[in-house]
Amino acid sequence: MSGFVRWEFLRIGESFDKAKGKEQKATGLENFLMAQYEKFEHDVLVIGAGGAGLRAAIEASAAGVSVGLICKSLLGKAHTVMAEGGIAAALANVDDRDNWKVHFADTMRGGQYLNNWRMAELHAKEAPARVNELEAWGALFDRTNDGRILQRNFGGHKYPRLAHVGDRTGLEMIRTLQDHGIHQGLDVHMECTVVTLLQDGDRVVGAFAYDRERGRFKIFHAKAVVLATGGVGRAYKITSNSWEYTGDGLALAYHAGAELMDMEFLQFHPTGMVWPPSVRGILVTEGVRGEGGVLRNKEGRRFMFDDIPELYRNQTADNEEEGWRYCQGDKNARRPAELLTRDHVARCIVREIKEGRGSPHGGVFLDISWIKERIPHAAEHIKKKLPSMYHQFMALAGIDITKEPMEVGPTTHYMMGGIRVDADSQMSNVPGLFAAGECAAGLHGSNRLGGNSLSDLLVFGKRAGEFAAQFAKTHGAGKLDERQIERAATLALAPFEKSNSGENPYKLQDELQDFMQDLVGIVRKQNEMERAMELIHQLKERALKAGVTGNREYNSGWHTALDLFNMLTVSEAITLAALERQESRGAHFREDFQGKDKSWGQANLVLRKGASGEMQISRAPIPPMSPELEKIVEEMK
Repeated sequence: MSGFVRWEFLRIGESFDKAKGKEQKATGLENFLMAQYEKFEHDVLVIGAGGAGLRAAIEASAAGVSVGLICKSLLGKAHTVMAEGGIAAALANVDDRDNWKVHFADTMRGGQYLNNWRMAELHAKEAPARVNELEAWGALFDRTNDGRILQRNFGGHKYPRLAHVGDRTGLEMIRTLQDHGIHQGLDVHMECTVVTLLQDGDRVVGAFAYDRERGRFKIFHAKAVVLATGGVGRAYKITSNSWEYTGDGLALAYHAGAELMDMEFLQFHPTGMVWPPSVRGILVTEGVRGEGGVLRNKEGRRFMFDDIPELYRNQTADNEEEGWRYCQGDKNARRPAELLTRDHVARCIVREIKEGRGSPHGGVFLDISWIKERIPHAAEHIKKKLPSMYHQFMALAGIDITKEPMEVGPTTHYMMGGIRVDADSQMSNVPGLFAAGECAAGLHGSNRLGGNSLSDLLVFGKRAGEFAAQFAKTHGAGKLDERQIERAATLALAPFEKSNSGENPYKLQDELQDFMQDLVGIVRKQNEMERAMELIHQLKERALKAGVTGNREYNSGWHTALDLFNMLTVSEAITLAALERQESRGAHFREDFQGKDKSWGQANLVLRKGASGEMQISRAPIPPMSPELEKIVEEMK
């Protein structure tokens, strides 16, 4: 058994036996299922159709293998479209001092050296080629005066590095990849959710899924599988993530035997909307600060200058005038404190709120309108550079950002941890199972720099597709186990057996989001996380009793009941890893262990499923960096 199927299946099976009779289960259900599912054959199956999934599918198809692409929503609607600021790549179009070495050093410093340094090296070296490739496929980037791709400032990056399309870069990226991909002969399966991975021994050989529209089961048989399912934000109450982000890929991989890594490092983006309540958590791009936006408390003071970390002191302006000159392209100026790394900015905002200096609705003020004091025609400039932000605040909050400040606060945004993969091939420790994008771990270490996510999708999406195709060419199709399929279907249908007496799946999801936000959020303490772990185990028991009514068509309650298992798996992994790491580093901040511990800076935390189904955790020492890369890091400090 694998994946979702392994979740306490025997208990479900026992109740099914009693309700239906063992003989009927062995014959009638099997015959019913065989008649009721569609089967698809692909050399490479890509699960997830955001930037990483599309890029992987394109590369695998270009290698001459048949490719299936599964979308949880509609093609073109993946969460990547919400990425706003840009794609980080050392093109050096705006500042000729930039190169892959500086980008590598910035990424390692941002991750506080817990990064997989080989992934950081590949990412920095290959990102420019991936951006140029995207342009060749039709992406329309903003331009410099001489016609090159324009790049903007972003937090943690020494030089202007983010290739962008206003503040709609993710949308343009998805449009370009989608248009290019559909001409590569991909088979696209839209509005389809994977319930479990299917295995032949240890090897992954396919997936069991259902059609969200009609509720029909689908069997995918593949020689290699690429997971590109994104993050876990929907396990939290306040999040910038779309509804698809329920940790599916991480849970699927974990239950199939793959290792997870760095799960304690969950990024809270410092600027999400806080008012009105219906839009709380929606992302406010870092591009606002890159264009000169400043953070102020209710006293009107730019509080970010109060706390500049030693690691960034030499690169950060200590006064407003120098910070403004940096935003205007002065190569001799240091970046403003608002462009420090996201983990630090988020904690500074929380400090201001907790100490009573926050805005009326529990945030702080982000102000871009102030630039009218510095440049002519400021309103037109803001609308040109930040069109989505202008329309977002006008439509959702009734605020004209060209005239008044925005209220912002931290929002659950990005999972640095995920599936542990080989840096070069992106294959997990499970044969035939690859991962790329946010659901894969390694590149970002303890904290991701803004813009590195989109270049991550392109660089490692390509690599995952390339090596998955190679694997498919050198390995025959494994065997599908009909018992795995039968058990998966039984478990998937179990909520209908409890329609009258079962727990409400929406209520269970709401409870999980509440206590994860409160107990395993930006600031963490041992007793609170231990309480969260108790609640997770209680919810796991209650989730087995989740019941739904109606039929399988358009049944969002059923979908939520199934998503719960994935959210509980990733929530347990986050909490266990956060309890284990007894220090504060990057996005992981322990109120009871506020400093860094040198010994913890030499290891990643790895989680795996034990033989009895328990979640196990261990330290994995970080291998020594190559002398060439060590020299780069030292020179760039």
